[in-house]
Order: sequence, then structure tokens, then C-alpha cells
Amino acid sequence: MQNSNGAYIALFLVAGAIFVLSVVTLSRLLAPSRPGSSKRRPYECGEVPTTGAWVQFNVRYYLFAMIFVLFDVEAAFLIPWAVAFRTMVDDGMLLLAAVDVLVFLGVLGSALAYAWRKGALKWV
Repeated sequence: MQNSNGAYIALFLVAGAIFVLSVVTLSRLLAPSRPGSSKRRPYECGEVPTTGAWVQFNVRYYLFAMIFVLFDVEAAFLIPWAVAFRTMVDDGMLLLAAVDVLVFLGVLGSALAYAWRKGALKWV
């Protein structure tokens, strides 16, 4: 009798679910629980909070952070291209490699120009 790959996947899923449920259950049963008023107070480096937790920030801060993450991730996409560049040059595909990265950087530059024109990069 020959097992298929689906049976192994199902077995690992069931074993994983059982393991997770048993660890969560054991931690709930064995962990000490002593709730008190000091544990229910907000913790902020030992300082007593002066305002409520629902402070509204300007949306530009979030937009600035998202643009930073976007460009950071896109810069990370250049690493595989740089690794494959020597192989592409050795295979005689220098023009293709150059056009690929120029198109990528063109799209990246146009996105930066768009964000700059819309004022998304202004901090204040």
C-alpha cells in the first residue's frame, strides 16, 4: 500500500493542530494567574499616563512610514538582480539585464516623484 503526499500533509496538519492545542491548554492550566489592580493598570515605562490611549495622529505619519517600507522592500528586490547580473552578462544578456533594472528603477522613480508631488514626503 502506497501513501500519497496528501496523506502526509494531512497527517502533519493534524499533528500540528494537536500540538498547538495541547501547548495552549497546558499553558492555561499550569501558568500562575494572580490578577490584581496593579496588573490591570496601563504600563508605560513606570510613568503614569497623562492622556487617554486613543490619541489621533496625523495620517501623514502613517503614509510616510508606508512609503518608507515600500521603497525599502523594493530596494531589497535589487539584491537578486545584482546576484544574477554576472550570470546574465556571462550568458550574453547584458542589454536585457540593463533594460530590466532600468525599467524597475524607472517605475520606482516615478512612484517617488508622484509621492513627492502629492506632498506625501512632507513631515510637518
